Amino acid sequence: MMNDQWVDLGAGRGYTAPNTEVYPWQWLWDSCFHVVIWAELGRSDRAVAELEEVLVNQDALGFVPHMNYQLDPAAPEEFWGRSASSCITQPPMFGHAYAELVRRDIEVPVGLFDACARGLEFLVEHRQRSDDGLVLLCHPWETGTDDSPRWDDACPGGFDIDRWRAHKSHLVSTVVLAEGGSPVFNPEFQVSSAGFNALIAFNVFELLSVAGSEAGSGVDRVALEERANQLVEAVDRRWNGETWVDGGTDSPSSGAARTADGLLPLLVSEDSSAVASAIAALVDPESYGGPFGPAGVHRAEPTYEPNTYWRGPAWPQLSYLLWVAAKRRDADCASTLASALHHGASTSGLAEYWNIDTGAGLGARPQSWAGLGVLGS
Repeated sequence: MMNDQWVDLGAGRGYTAPNTEVYPWQWLWDSCFHVVIWAELGRSDRAVAELEEVLVNQDALGFVPHMNYQLDPAAPEEFWGRSASSCITQPPMFGHAYAELVRRDIEVPVGLFDACARGLEFLVEHRQRSDDGLVLLCHPWETGTDDSPRWDDACPGGFDIDRWRAHKSHLVSTVVLAEGGSPVFNPEFQVSSAGFNALIAFNVFELLSVAGSEAGSGVDRVALEERANQLVEAVDRRWNGETWVDGGTDSPSSGAARTADGLLPLLVSEDSSAVASAIAALVDPESYGGPFGPAGVHRAEPTYEPNTYWRGPAWPQLSYLLWVAAKRRDADCASTLASALHHGASTSGLAEYWNIDTGAGLGARPQSWAGLGVLGS
């Protein structure tokens, strides 16, 4: 699958298309997961090339677009208002991807550390914040969880899939750009995702954990780590007994929906009680647990739909991240999540996402990030 979906750009450049027919372009967090998969498969050349390609359109402020259009740079002009890339970002998984390369003793090019660090600095230094200190999103797509129940109250008139699709397109036009084109704020989507903020902090910690003394001459590592620690403190204040609640305009209602991405603070949380509760819920068959899980939405949520896009199925990249978190917290939970990820990927036919109880593949097939299942085998 990975070989079939590799897009060779020549001169040593390339990336893995998530699915060559449905998703031919490059997506930020998809490619960062591909980096880990290529490294696990022993293809360090492609792992490094893909990470470099993630950052190919990084701007002077450090912003990294969530989509790159190398095959047709003119394609995004009408929708995104620019060529070559989108005007929003996605979870900055390049910090984790870089760390995974270093941990495997893979040689990385000079300057790649600084590029990753600048991408993280952009988010913690230049993005606007909510009153509770969390980084605000510019668009729901920035989290990668496109139709999550957490955004339901942001849909005019209440959640309806057609209205929501139209509104998401509208929200692209309301993104406020800094001089140079970096997205810094959206007055019509003032939401601070607990999961997204946790991923920012996690990627900072991952990157700094493998930094050598020769790397990062232009990066203030102390300030970057301090900003990440502040995010962790702000996220942990959002725990409500069942999940980490999003901040911003949706926080009193749909922002508290129990979703798998709402448990991503497990990667960084310092709240031992919250961690224990979240770990237990992940494997509880009445909560998120399932033989091919964890569920994308808590089974008891009224919005839970086990076969519907972002409304309940298991997603391999979330299963992987929650497994990474559990490895540091609870070995039994980690083993359960690893088995679920492996079985889900294989049973679904390496699908984009799948039913948590049957493993039936949903969405695009094959989808390259389902290759994360090899890490749980």
